Amino acid sequence: MKKTYKIEVDCANCANLMEDATRKTAGVAAATVNFMTQKMIVEFADGHEPKKVMQDVLKACKKVEPDCEIEF
Repeated sequence: MKKTYKIEVDCANCANLMEDATRKTAGVAAATVNFMTQKMIVEFADGHEPKKVMQDVLKACKKVEPDCEIEF
């Protein structure tokens, strides 16, 4: 399952770092963060609850950029 989320990210480098952090999160099959559109596309692995996975993604992204916000 793929879902798109609105994300606040300050620079392209931070977007790349958040994308890497998201891809390493359990339950994520693939992820893309677009700095220009301020959107994150996440493809979830089978059998994982998207809302729970996104809470872990948010924690991972906050390690990259503490003031990061993801609307889910």
